[in-house]
Amino acid sequence: MQTYAIGDIHGQFHLLQRAFELIEADRSREGLADSPVVVLGDLCDRGPHSASVIGHLYDRQAAGENLIVLKGNHDRMFSIFLDDPFGRDPRLRAEFTWMHPRLGGPETLASYGIREPANRPTAQVHAEALAAVPAAHRTWLARLPGSYRRGEAIFVHAGIRPGVPLEAQTEDDLLWIRADFLDDCRDHGALIVHGHTAINTPIHYGNRLNLDSSAGYGGPLSTAVIEGRKAWLLTEQGRLPLG
Repeated sequence: MQTYAIGDIHGQFHLLQRAFELIEADRSREGLADSPVVVLGDLCDRGPHSASVIGHLYDRQAAGENLIVLKGNHDRMFSIFLDDPFGRDPRLRAEFTWMHPRLGGPETLASYGIREPANRPTAQVHAEALAAVPAAHRTWLARLPGSYRRGEAIFVHAGIRPGVPLEAQTEDDLLWIRADFLDDCRDHGALIVHGHTAINTPIHYGNRLNLDSSAGYGGPLSTAVIEGRKAWLLTEQGRLPLG
């Protein structure tokens, strides 16, 4: 039972296209045509082509591909803005808004053709965003699941609250948790495959696998294949064992 996973994309559409090419090459070599692909969230923000990323993944799902797209904290912040331009994600630090340069909201809006989103009245920018983002994409984005389990792996964006069953996890933790999860070395009953915390290269820690290799900061987009609790990074030269 093998599953493909793609880390945090952050608007890097060309990297996403290459990730799917690596998956198709691996499927061809290994005969894994039916194996699902799980995208670990953070489709948008920071990178230049969030609209293309969202549209591409929406279209692939609509075409019936075996594709699971999880919600990331940046995706939730985008949805909150579309619902209420003055709304705030409850887990966002008080000194930030989604429109802060460090969060990347303006880049997402610019990818939809919104002119100077950070330097114009919020209400006006919001009205233009509602006109620019297809209603079907908006609904799809808001309804993305927070987790997916297959075999011995649990796929989430940020992590899990240790000691809490998957069905009892809160969306806040699945999308935002850091230290309480990252610093916990216990076995979670499954390999937790996640992103959210940017590192230089994917690392398998035994109890978890972090696939956020900093695409949102100019790094690569990592794609892996997971079998049981083992994982391999997909590269131009083929599979590279992780852990």
